[in-house]
Amino acid sequence: MRHVTRALLAAVVLSALPLTASAQTAAAPGGRKPRIAILDFEYATVYSNVAAIFGSNVDVGKGVSDLLVNYLVKDGSYSIIERRALDKILAEQNFSNSDRADATSAAKIGKMLGVDAILVGSITQFGNDTKNTNIGGVGGGLGRVGLGGVGRKESKAIVGLSARLINVDTGEILAVAEGMGESKRSSTSLTGGGGGWGGFGGGNVDFGNSNFQNTIIGEAVKASVEKLSADVVSDKGNVATRAVVINGLVAAVTGTQLILNVGGKAGVKVGDQLSVERVGEEIKDPATGRVIRRMTTPVGVVTVVEVDDESAVANVVSGTGFRVKDAVKSKQ
Repeated sequence: MRHVTRALLAAVVLSALPLTASAQTAAAPGGRKPRIAILDFEYATVYSNVAAIFGSNVDVGKGVSDLLVNYLVKDGSYSIIERRALDKILAEQNFSNSDRADATSAAKIGKMLGVDAILVGSITQFGNDTKNTNIGGVGGGLGRVGLGGVGRKESKAIVGLSARLINVDTGEILAVAEGMGESKRSSTSLTGGGGGWGGFGGGNVDFGNSNFQNTIIGEAVKASVEKLSADVVSDKGNVATRAVVINGLVAAVTGTQLILNVGGKAGVKVGDQLSVERVGEEIKDPATGRVIRRMTTPVGVVTVVEVDDESAVANVVSGTGFRVKDAVKSKQ
């Protein structure tokens, strides 16, 4: 009788988790790097400048993002999500260029990727510093940032960047980073001086290309991204690592694979190892009738191999006799 009383008291204190899809932020393992994803930078405000400099629309936002990834990977302060994984989620969610700087959309994508934070950014300046109102046929309304694709006066290139680190759970802005870069040289053409560089096509440009970085505009891009990267690294302490706790159910069993009723929205990601348990007796609060603990027995362990918003596919690692409605949770 004494043992039963102790068990019931413990059950009251350690009330059971409901067997539904859920995720929560908890203390992450010590020493883990913050894991972030970087969206392509939005560049709508400098679109006409870009078209004038390159002769056509070039996705300079993707170029900046890729170069920033390179710098952050080399620094090692963050763990950066793979480009392929990011592109896959963006395609599935019909993510548009207009969503690139939207914090709410970014947070949703970041949560599906299982990252701690997601970085969104904008290109605020992309041109030259000349005040000649005739260059590129553009008036003085652009201030110090002209088009500069062709011009009679020599000028330096200027590139300005702004970025925000977004909490994927709350959409809160954790940190703001900026990068302003100016070329060391002046030229009548911002794409000049790059050893015959012409490395853009299909709307994309490789900003990490050494020939591009030898151009006037390339110098400014490199300087701005280096400064932005330094800001992002210094903001590392603002990004709390997340440990997502998964609680769900087996929805179907097909051979050695299980279909789970939890997916990306609950924080599940490919590679997660989850334990499968069978619910036995339910213990209820005698006063309220509410279930306060579910007694379970271990069935096995599975590894997630495929994830969408609402479900996941997992391969069996160990165990047999899996059933629909078996409980699935984060492996301790």
